[in-house]
Amino acid sequence: MDSQQAEHKGSLISAIFLVAGTCVGGGMLVLPLATGISGFLPSIIVMAISWFAMTATGLLLIEISLWLEEGAHIITMTSRILGPIGKGVSWLLYLFICYASTVAYTAGGGVQISAALENFFHVPISKDLGCLIFILFFGTVIYFGSWFVGRINTILFTALVAAYFLLVGMGLDEVNMQLLYHRDWRSSFIAIPLLLTAFSFQTMVPSLTPYLKRNVKALRMTIVGGTSLAFVIYFVWQWIILGIVPVEGPDGLAVALAKGDQPATVFLRQHVNGVWISVIAEYFAFFAIVTSFLGIALGLFDFLSDGLKIKKEKWGSILLGLLIAIPTLIFATKFERAFMAAMDVSGGLGDSLLNGIIPVLMIWRGRYYMNFPNTFRVPGGRILLIALASFFVVSLTIEILGLLGITPIFYEAYDIMKIHNLEEVLTH
Repeated sequence: MDSQQAEHKGSLISAIFLVAGTCVGGGMLVLPLATGISGFLPSIIVMAISWFAMTATGLLLIEISLWLEEGAHIITMTSRILGPIGKGVSWLLYLFICYASTVAYTAGGGVQISAALENFFHVPISKDLGCLIFILFFGTVIYFGSWFVGRINTILFTALVAAYFLLVGMGLDEVNMQLLYHRDWRSSFIAIPLLLTAFSFQTMVPSLTPYLKRNVKALRMTIVGGTSLAFVIYFVWQWIILGIVPVEGPDGLAVALAKGDQPATVFLRQHVNGVWISVIAEYFAFFAIVTSFLGIALGLFDFLSDGLKIKKEKWGSILLGLLIAIPTLIFATKFERAFMAAMDVSGGLGDSLLNGIIPVLMIWRGRYYMNFPNTFRVPGGRILLIALASFFVVSLTIEILGLLGITPIFYEAYDIMKIHNLEEVLTH
């Protein structure tokens, strides 16, 4: 294998890990809490549908990015294909998703850093200072561009996988197969918005196109390989958590969903014996948060560069970094429950629209009205596009109904909640 082939293979692996790392992030820590009340089988089926939909729209964005010149991001795409209205909506949605995500991960990372310094080095610091350390250190990584982010993320994602398997290995003997037989199909729908967040990576797709030198095969393998790797990790994770933590009880999944301020690793520790599991759980949570932060922040960095026409040179890169760091730090330090609140809202509203419906609209108009060149085309035609649009409309409707407190399709889920006097959990 010559050096050029080795470099290409290394870039491909880094890109796959970047997609998987962006998916397998903070959402993984709360995913079992949303899916647990429906049971293992219903949650896996809904997760598979969500995986397919999000993978498909990722491939659609690859098709769109190959229509345009290198460096074109979501703003340029929507402006040329959907016009001023599409551009304006995309501006608002993209900024909402990315800043909500960076706020969530910075808040979560700040808590992790604060706890680690106190537990391991006996240096007590505030969560706010932890957030500052987090954004300064990992924000600097973004400054050096996609190549450097890819290398750092590969290391972090490898550590994430190692911590994941250690955590899973400690729980294998604890799985109670009877808990996996629990099923409540109607309540499975409530997890769809969060599942979109769990498979959200599309904001970084325009950054992958130049990174992989517009290589169609490599781009397709990156999207499918990255999301499939995330799906496998989620599958085993769901099996472990839902097979160990019961739905009912003071430390059950229903109570965990109601509280909404603690990750699944906390409740896993309460049902598994072992002195090391708490340490491994904290490492896992930290790596999950950082890998997602890097993917989202890289996409936001390139998005702002494209939308504001700021060149990614020395002073331009510094300005772009400040535009990300300052608002993120303010919201992460000034608002309690920033991690959970940001994760909760961004999926159902932002991902359904920006990462679901808008790519479908761009493909429909670009293919059938504007006749862009067929460099790469996702198979399925109009039938696939209609199916995808319908799924994301359903997700958007679920989120809106939940926010309004109108949840007629969730009555069975509410029966479980009432056992613990938690009727309002889904409207928080």
